[in-house]
Amino acid sequence: MYFELLGEITDQEIIAKSSSIRELSRLNKIYGKGQWRKMKGQANIELEDGIRKKAEIHWYEAHGIGKFEYKIKRFLN
Repeated sequence: MYFELLGEITDQEIIAKSSSIRELSRLNKIYGKGQWRKMKGQANIELEDGIRKKAEIHWYEAHGIGKFEYKIKRFLN
């Protein structure tokens, strides 16, 4: 599902890091080796049909490499 972030991600938390991430070898292969963390947070988003909602977002990030593979886990009220 395509979406665009509107502003900052709040309430950021680490879900998993390093060897606890199931996708670690794939992340290292595609984006480069780093101290990968799986993160979650809340953000206002705009869906491709123009609807704006608040959602819980998950993504992977590594210091010096960046944030990748954002996905919507659930919509918040």
